[in-house]
Amino acid sequence: MIRLQTVRSRTRALNSSTCSLTPRPEVGGLRSPHFYQKKLVGRGSVNLSAPVILLPAFSFTHVSSLTPCKSYRLVVRAFKSVWQRYAPTPETSWLLEQFRQMLNDCIRIGLAENVTSLKSLSLKAYRQLSRYDVASYYKLCAISAATGILRNYRKAKRKNLHVREPYARRPRLTTCYGFKVRDGELSLPIHAREHIRIPLNQHIQATINGFAVRSVTLTEDRLSLAYSKEVQQLRPRGFIGIDRNLDNVTVAATDGTVHRHDLSEATRVKAMYLGVRTHFKRNDVRIRREISGKYGQKQRDKVKQILHHASKSVVEEAKAKQYGITMEKLTGIRKLYRRGNWQGRWYRGRMNSWSYAELQRQIEYKARWEGLPVIYVHPHGTSSRCSICGQKMKPEENRTLRCPSCGRTIDRDVNAAKNILARALRFGVVGLAGEAMVAEPASARQSAKSMRGS
Repeated sequence: MIRLQTVRSRTRALNSSTCSLTPRPEVGGLRSPHFYQKKLVGRGSVNLSAPVILLPAFSFTHVSSLTPCKSYRLVVRAFKSVWQRYAPTPETSWLLEQFRQMLNDCIRIGLAENVTSLKSLSLKAYRQLSRYDVASYYKLCAISAATGILRNYRKAKRKNLHVREPYARRPRLTTCYGFKVRDGELSLPIHAREHIRIPLNQHIQATINGFAVRSVTLTEDRLSLAYSKEVQQLRPRGFIGIDRNLDNVTVAATDGTVHRHDLSEATRVKAMYLGVRTHFKRNDVRIRREISGKYGQKQRDKVKQILHHASKSVVEEAKAKQYGITMEKLTGIRKLYRRGNWQGRWYRGRMNSWSYAELQRQIEYKARWEGLPVIYVHPHGTSSRCSICGQKMKPEENRTLRCPSCGRTIDRDVNAAKNILARALRFGVVGLAGEAMVAEPASARQSAKSMRGS
């Protein structure tokens, strides 16, 4: 069952034979709790305020304006993307350049008018884009893309006042309207009864077969298709806690098993390409930048492949056991390793190359695709607190910790994974009976108040 919390006072009675929740895309942040738009329908009469917040706990509680339904079905929309290379034509290059200019115009208008929402930017910028001879939905997509860029810019500026104003330099096109995928080709309209046709390779045709294509992204030499499917989210029988580290990923499950996935090869690849880039001898900034970008792309491709193998293994393990996935909500990691923190340059470069966010992204979208719930917990003290008694542990040799209270010695990564798992079980239905929260008696509360007053 699910816990529902209403956020508006307006209620609405819905009657049907099944219960369905449709996801509403959220703006930034993590996806826990998940926001869902109406509709929730079940047997009998259901009074529900819309929209609804779905918390990641799988127990049903009564709300003042909600009558519980006898049966429900939770459906979420999961997304994936696939890409290929293509040979651009003059018409394609013209369309990409037109979209880039519209995007920069929208960014300029948003900065000048101090616009913060999609609706406000649409009202300010749509008429000024009338000079571009393209379809109207390309203008709407440019406004939407500019809104996301402006939102990220303002978020970055709150942290650092010296952030440069955004500007799109490379031609690109992102659209979710007007395109068609038919007979192994992608068709994009330019003008009335005039289309660009791009052949799709066999891999893309086999991948998107049976799925709904949601959007298309074009760059100078790449074509990317985003597709989706409706997934019924599983009710987990347990959880796995994932501790992400520089050289490994440690996984602890509710059945007591602990696995470790090695990522030291990714660290070695990053160090190798860093050494290559630092030994450039050409005294030309443009040439060095071009060669550095080429080697940087090779490094990212190799590291992503290693992370894909690790994330696939983690999700397959969770799917086989029907477990939910728990990870830490890591923020502000880069601030710990910047210049002026009394750390060496080599050490800062090594830690700032940690791909913790990329691994999180891969695990999350693969888990969503399989219908597995993903929740996040606070990372404070997961590596330093004992997973048995909760006391502060003392570091030993070889990344081990010893608890002065219970005398336990354990690897710090395994200890962190178990703490992450325990925080997920603490508020889930799969927790032990002894971990349940018990209401404090009224007599105890009264005595506590009297002690505080005295």
